[in-house]
Amino acid sequence: MSSPSLPREVVICEVGPRDGLQNESTLLSVENKLALIEGIIDAGAKSIEVGSFVHPKAVPSMADTDEVVKRLRKIDGVEYRGLALNFKGVERACEAGVTKVKVSVSASRTHSRQNSNATPEEVITGFGKCAAFCSDRGRELSGAISTAFGYTDEGIIPLEEIYPIVDAYLDLGIREISMSDTTGMAHPSQVYEYMTDLIRRYPDVTWTVHPHNTRGMALANIYAAMTAGVSHFDASFAGLGGCPFAPGASGNVATEDVVNMLETMGVRTGFDLDKVLAVARKVEEFVGHPGDSSMLRVCR
Repeated sequence: MSSPSLPREVVICEVGPRDGLQNESTLLSVENKLALIEGIIDAGAKSIEVGSFVHPKAVPSMADTDEVVKRLRKIDGVEYRGLALNFKGVERACEAGVTKVKVSVSASRTHSRQNSNATPEEVITGFGKCAAFCSDRGRELSGAISTAFGYTDEGIIPLEEIYPIVDAYLDLGIREISMSDTTGMAHPSQVYEYMTDLIRRYPDVTWTVHPHNTRGMALANIYAAMTAGVSHFDASFAGLGGCPFAPGASGNVATEDVVNMLETMGVRTGFDLDKVLAVARKVEEFVGHPGDSSMLRVCR
């Protein structure tokens, strides 16, 4: 039996500083965040989501993202991205100095109305001004589709609900789109089906899969996505994370677990696993509790 074709190398975006820390009750200092970001870059990260530019009352742990970005020692060849949910956030992100701004819309109409009181189409329409602003300032804009595979209050999101969102992003000039399994409902067969279809239908889009390990299927979903042709993934140090706007959306897949699996399979990641583990241990120390990481458990 022949093995499925896999990419020779992948790009892992470290989202721990944003998605990993945003749900933590312990608020880290700017110095601690800088130590984690610089540590994971030293471990090999070439793309890192440094934080989100949202209202501090909505996500208190992200209130100091502007200062974090301004104080970072920028390294050539490293992409510093930030999440923004509206025009004000995009303005802040560009002023702070991120190299890429990411906006997000929910594929679930229920989730979209619960959190923005608008349909997905209405949310994307509001990004038109954001796209023009980023273009004028030479900043790249990427798009995420949250709850792309399913939402707890709605069930599986059909592929037909994804197409209009992708089309709307393309109309804005966005060519990098993340399929985010916000609630961790995706399974390998679904991920393979969706990503095979989307890559065929939109071959000029750079697709990223953002898995959550809520039901323990994140690594399997990454494998399924790779067999479909995806080579960009998000992961979080120590497996921390969760979405404050999606109840039950537990942690991201651990960066160290993804690096271990892929390197063992002969897929290059560019990460030094020992250094990633050192950062993950430091994260656990900072937040005061264990993360959700198989490799950390093995090493203990």
